[in-house]
Amino acid sequence: MHNNFLAVAFALLSAATMAAGTVWRHRIMRGGARQGEEAADSPLSSIKQWSWWASMGLAFLAYGFQATALAFGSLLVVQPVLALSLMLTLIFSAWAEHRHMTTPEAFWAIALTASVGGVVVLGHPGHGERTPPAWEWVIVVATAIGVVVGAFALASRRRASAKALIFGIACGAMFGYQAVFSKVAVDDFVAGGLTGLITSWQLWAMLVAATAGTLVQQYAFAAGNLATSLPASKIVEPIVAFSLGIAVLGETFGVQSAAGWVAVGTSISVMLVSAAMLTRVSVK
Repeated sequence: MHNNFLAVAFALLSAATMAAGTVWRHRIMRGGARQGEEAADSPLSSIKQWSWWASMGLAFLAYGFQATALAFGSLLVVQPVLALSLMLTLIFSAWAEHRHMTTPEAFWAIALTASVGGVVVLGHPGHGERTPPAWEWVIVVATAIGVVVGAFALASRRRASAKALIFGIACGAMFGYQAVFSKVAVDDFVAGGLTGLITSWQLWAMLVAATAGTLVQQYAFAAGNLATSLPASKIVEPIVAFSLGIAVLGETFGVQSAAGWVAVGTSISVMLVSAAMLTRVSVK
């Protein structure tokens, strides 16, 4: 079922849907709070609103598109494309706030798009052929739990902007873990059908990681504006997914020359820098 074209297409659908849901949930959570201030309500108070659940419906749809993309391609193909959700989130946010993107925003958005294309086209990512031993999965799960616990411990007694940054990093990490669990669960479904999916413990780990990511995201939204928490989240997510995809699942880029590795490394670097700069200029 390996098909990078379909993997990219469904990843783009996931990125767009994810962006729309993120902007919607952020606006619900922030309410009338001004930029740089914490929301007056509890981070979990918005779950009482029907609109929050409707926005979560978009999130679940995005996860579905992501899972479909992972059925056709590797994490190294899907995750760079999902990074475009950052650009789309800022575009949708500007539209919701009735403003136009500035020239620097447009420049870095183009750079992000080009670098994502470079990773996918120049890198020739392939499927992983490795079956990780149980002890490696124990380490993966333990570090995931440590990230969430550590985020709440560090964020306590911090000012709003610091909280938004810390929770943004933790949120990105959780969605990176969720992507890895999703990849294994989808592969189990492809190999064993519904029975293979249900009996895959990674399916339940994926659901827990997605829930934890959404919970932490709520706290990030409550602590500050999107331009504070979103860059950290969208930069950390592919780093975690890439690292685990390569180290745990054995995925790799199909590059045979030093020049090819330089091109891929440059594309990844530009992707991360563009993500950071895109959100930085959006604050101004």
